[in-house]
Amino acid sequence: MQTNFEEVLSKVTDFLKSEAKTETVIGKEFSLGEFTCVPVIRVGLGFGYGGGEGEDDKKSHGGGSGAGAGIGIEPLGFLVTRGVEISFVPSRSSKGLAAAFEKMPDVLEKFLAGKEKEAAN
Repeated sequence: MQTNFEEVLSKVTDFLKSEAKTETVIGKEFSLGEFTCVPVIRVGLGFGYGGGEGEDDKKSHGGGSGAGAGIGIEPLGFLVTRGVEISFVPSRSSKGLAAAFEKMPDVLEKFLAGKEKEAAN
């Protein structure tokens, strides 16, 4: 029973390595004029496995096992670059990490401007 589970888990892991990537789900990096766009996704997965055996009053013996797996893949948006500028363009309204990615170019710009100002003084 254990060997079969390990074999299934190995096959699922191999599948995820080869198939559950951005290029497979929504495409590869592409250019749009001066812009380079890189798709960003979120992947979630779960596994479950159980088994058991037993006897009844008549000394009948039984056993069984089961396994299940699930995967969820969600496009989040695109990292967009133009020259040295980078920004995140969400595929839907911004919340959490997506909102932070959107603000990152402005934060970096202000930080670097402050550093340049300090260096000039």
